[in-house]
Amino acid sequence: MAAKIPVTVITGFLGSGKTTLIRQQLQNNQGRRIAVLVNEFGEIGIDGDLLRSCQVCDEDGQVLPDREMPNIVELTNGCLCCTVQEEFLPTMQALLERRDQIDCILIETSGLALPKPLIQAFRWDEIRTGATVDGVIAVVDCEAVSTGKLAADLDALNAQREADPNLDHESPLEELFEDQLACADLVLLTKTDCVDSQTQAEVRARVQQELRLGVKIIPCRDGQIGSEILLGFNAAVEDDLESRPSHHDTEDEHDHDDDILSVPLVLAQAMDPQVLVGKLKGLIAEQDIYRIKGFVNVADKPMRMVLQGVGDRLETFYDRPWRSDEVRETRLVFIGRDLDAAQISAAIR
Repeated sequence: MAAKIPVTVITGFLGSGKTTLIRQQLQNNQGRRIAVLVNEFGEIGIDGDLLRSCQVCDEDGQVLPDREMPNIVELTNGCLCCTVQEEFLPTMQALLERRDQIDCILIETSGLALPKPLIQAFRWDEIRTGATVDGVIAVVDCEAVSTGKLAADLDALNAQREADPNLDHESPLEELFEDQLACADLVLLTKTDCVDSQTQAEVRARVQQELRLGVKIIPCRDGQIGSEILLGFNAAVEDDLESRPSHHDTEDEHDHDDDILSVPLVLAQAMDPQVLVGKLKGLIAEQDIYRIKGFVNVADKPMRMVLQGVGDRLETFYDRPWRSDEVRETRLVFIGRDLDAAQISAAIR
């Protein structure tokens, strides 16, 4: 029987850089046959499409010489840790039937997924004989943590607890952040170029508090990190979960913050990038938007523009020409708390 396929689980909050990291691994695969599972949050598959557009394939979708097209599977029917049995299990079983054609699997969880329920699935008989969790990588946005937007400050939280016993609990986002770190074998600290050295040191100290002994924190810019660092932990994480504490260890099920919404938007007309970015910044100022991602149809431009936003920071780049067999349209997904879909649509249209 073939050896177990090593699986790397990549966790991290929305916009931390997980997709960028996987693109780099695909583009520098060193001959590895990599399968990727992407857990999208929303009706429009942005991350999966972005991975397919990387330079592993040419603009017509044909496999480039000396490369094999990666197996990229989108799981879009809900948070992966909540739909393990319904969606993840049959997908993994299908991949395991072809395990002689796969060298490793990368799983990109949504920003809302807890790592442990997913890893526990690797104890099931249907999976454990064919795959093992090689390691868990937590991707952390250094700038976002430094501003407190995505993870609360622990000192301030402790002060609130002492002042008011009714506040003796963490917010769902902070619990999620801490659970991802507690399960990690390695932490990649992204966006370090956006903060000064003192701020970066403070973020590292904050993150280190949540890590198991020996887990390293490594700065990572634009997803550029060697596979010799990212892969090959041989941790068999599914057999080591007891050493990775979670806020939800005593719960049979978990609930996410129901106020976090995903709003998809599809527009046929061509857009002016500067005008669009201006409108998006206006929306960010008015609504609690965590993440914006998607593709933009730019007027008089043969290439597709990728747009990614975290908080009030928006980035754009052109990834490939539009294909003759696809519709030129703008597809965006907004993720945030209590979003007003009608206002978003009106503002952009």
